[in-house]
Amino acid sequence: MQSYYFYRHQDTGVLSVSQHSHQEHTDFIWIDCLRDDIVHTVDVWQEQIKTQTNLVLNEFHIADILNIEHPCGFDTMEEYDFLTFRKIMTPEDQQIFDSLSGEQHQSEFGLFTTPVNFIITGKYLITVRERGNKSMQNYLDRLCGLLEKNVAEQHKLRRLPSTPLNLALRLLNSMIDDYLGLRTPLTRRVEFWQTELLQGKHYFKQWQQLLQENMAFQQVENLCEEQIETLQELRDEVVENHHHAHDAPSSVDSLDLILVRINDLVSHVERIQKHTSRLRQSIQSAIDLHFSAISNQTNENMRILAIITAIFAPLTLLTGIYGMNFESIPGLKSPEGFWVMLVAMLLTTLLLTFYFYRRHLVG
Repeated sequence: MQSYYFYRHQDTGVLSVSQHSHQEHTDFIWIDCLRDDIVHTVDVWQEQIKTQTNLVLNEFHIADILNIEHPCGFDTMEEYDFLTFRKIMTPEDQQIFDSLSGEQHQSEFGLFTTPVNFIITGKYLITVRERGNKSMQNYLDRLCGLLEKNVAEQHKLRRLPSTPLNLALRLLNSMIDDYLGLRTPLTRRVEFWQTELLQGKHYFKQWQQLLQENMAFQQVENLCEEQIETLQELRDEVVENHHHAHDAPSSVDSLDLILVRINDLVSHVERIQKHTSRLRQSIQSAIDLHFSAISNQTNENMRILAIITAIFAPLTLLTGIYGMNFESIPGLKSPEGFWVMLVAMLLTTLLLTFYFYRRHLVG
């Protein structure tokens, strides 16, 4: 558990960050926790949070934090707001699994998702995340880089968040950026299945895998929908209670800025949701084209068989007539009868082929 203190410098009034307490000038405190560190010591962690923030967390929210499969959600209490956001774990995250508990992270389209929990108050932001969360780790690295600078350089390099909600929105923005990176691998998967479905040399047999892929697309869409609903609930809560939580004269401007940030997050998630929907339609179009190609090939095969049948039907009739067991058949004992019959059958075949060719049924 690491604590970061955002405070106003006593001389300049510039917002700065430190890992040491500045009680008289602290604007808010960010407490960053790793889920692995609290999963077996929940009571100790609760006591530490209560000691540092004077917050008593709801037991249901504690259960939600410990539930690795908990979906996105937003809940509000009198003392704090509780937000759960599922982050996509990219290969760069280098996620570490807990082999003792045997916990399995949710997987959509071959990508893992894991919950990140936010406990937001007017003075504190508490985050609970998985070890190896690359987006949050990058933000922490930038923050640690600022810790090594003096106050003047901190203000010049990067504008720090002024409220816990502003910091939470910045963290959410860094995680949602991972969703935009999904577009390239998703598009490649669709191109792969389009190639497999429309290949002309082999029959497609991977229907089970294609069904799983289609379901994975649906799971990504559902995940985006959950996150959009969660962000909208957060926006509604901010609009309703912002003036009660912030009594500063600039609260209206701050509210506008917060709404712009939330709407930007929603638009990013909507972009990947729409992109995934378009890709699902592309797969469905490829499936339709696959069945159309099979139908055309079947019709072509039936046409060829029908032509062959039509050509050989007169030949079968002639051989059937001269194969009857009558004692007297014209030309049966003629030495030229066999060759005459072959010529007649050949002419019949050529005439029928020419007829079908003129009717554009062959060639």
